[in-house]
Amino acid sequence: MLQACRKKSAKYLLALGMTLGAVSLGTGAMPVSAAAAVELYTPYLQLSAPPGDSIAYSVDIINHGSSTQTVDLGFDEKGNKWDYELTAGGRTVSRIAVKPGESQTVNLQLDVPLEINKGVYQFQMNADGSVLPLAVQVSEQGTFRTELTTDQPNMQGHSDSTFTFSATLRNRTAEKQTYALAAQAAAGWDVTFSDGSNSVTSVEVDANGQKTITISAKPPQSVQAGTYDIPISASNNSTNGSTTVEAVVTGTYDLALSTPNDLLSTKVTAGSTRKLDLVVTNKGSAELKQVAMTAESPTDWEVTFEPSTIASIKPGETAHVQATIKADKKALAGDYVVNVNAAAPEKSADAQFRVAVKSSVLWGWIGIVIILAVIAAIYGLFRKFGRR
Repeated sequence: MLQACRKKSAKYLLALGMTLGAVSLGTGAMPVSAAAAVELYTPYLQLSAPPGDSIAYSVDIINHGSSTQTVDLGFDEKGNKWDYELTAGGRTVSRIAVKPGESQTVNLQLDVPLEINKGVYQFQMNADGSVLPLAVQVSEQGTFRTELTTDQPNMQGHSDSTFTFSATLRNRTAEKQTYALAAQAAAGWDVTFSDGSNSVTSVEVDANGQKTITISAKPPQSVQAGTYDIPISASNNSTNGSTTVEAVVTGTYDLALSTPNDLLSTKVTAGSTRKLDLVVTNKGSAELKQVAMTAESPTDWEVTFEPSTIASIKPGETAHVQATIKADKKALAGDYVVNVNAAAPEKSADAQFRVAVKSSVLWGWIGIVIILAVIAAIYGLFRKFGRR
């Protein structure tokens, strides 16, 4: 009986020993992983950027372990073939040590290619066994070209104005480019380019860079009112960009009033009329409409015009008007002034006429009759009183 109990105890002890041995072996086969102690963290897991832009991530490497961890850093492009760089302290880094309970920060810079499709692209940053999935949303369709654009392609002004446009030249290629600037304006237009305060005929733009160019367009003196398109180009042997600016010339308004022989004087007999031929000339570059004829004359004089209103005068053309001046029948002999005005809504012109008034012939005869009557009366008095 006692022997049987001893055998059972021995079996139990052997089983317990084997169990403890197995546990000990198992514990030795499962060391604490360094990867499990390291965490990669950034608050921005997906960012948006246009083609050609650069994205910067600030990534914290956190050591949750009880000892210093040495971490190998890596980046998986997921086949996207983007340029990237991992830096810390201003230098490229591939391995970093982190004290227990602390963190280190590394910077990841991703360069979005110029020639790329719009969409979301996946990446992954690695620190030994820890991973940080990242995504970039490319906000627009990429290009590999030159772009020339202007925010305000349309300007309006008079014919003596200088039309100024601001254009942006973008080099969306991988190399620095030198561009020749050119304009295809109508004959007589003077188009110049400036970079800052310097007049230029060509500019250099860095890869994926841009430059602001000022375009100045001055029309010729004889330009007619209208809309003028001016194609602008920036080009070289490998790439080019173009745009079109628009100058709306409203024209200048200028009006002249005179006579066919430029003589501004006439004669009239008191109580009679005198007709004057007037010439109204549009010396501006814009059409004038509804040109009204008016006059300021002495009291009891009358001035009329045929026509009294000119419907339209095109630039450089003339219109003929006949003025009729009627002097007061009681006007005394002498010089009088009549002011004639031609006025459109936009411009007016004046002419001052000197009118010499001669006495009426009737009054001359009346004067002669009075004189003869006086003479006859005196003669009669002499005869009557001379006999006495």
